[in-house]
Amino acid sequence: MRGCERGRSDRGFVTAESAVVLPVLVMFAMALVWGLLVVAAQIQCVDAARTGARAAARQDPADAVVSVAREAAPRGATVTVSREADRVRVVVVARPPVLHGLPFEVREEAVAWVEGAGT
Repeated sequence: MRGCERGRSDRGFVTAESAVVLPVLVMFAMALVWGLLVVAAQIQCVDAARTGARAAARQDPADAVVSVAREAAPRGATVTVSREADRVRVVVVARPPVLHGLPFEVREEAVAWVEGAGT
């Protein structure tokens, strides 16, 4: 009989623990998903900067370089192309998706030698 009595007195603890733990687990899962989205945006910025730098190194027109880089970049990204002597620099800056209110952005830069500049 004593075992049954103890079981009855512990009944409310499971509900109380679930009420505390469940919101924490949901917030943790949301943070993980947001972190994965940030990493994905960073990878897209890397790809966009490299693609733009390759196009600029081939001496493609500036509009084409920006267009190619924007296709690979996350939505709403800013692409900047600059030329420094025999090198070109492409910078891609984007805000990660979800939680746009945070002052956080991902940035990637790629530099390439211009083909045929030394000849």
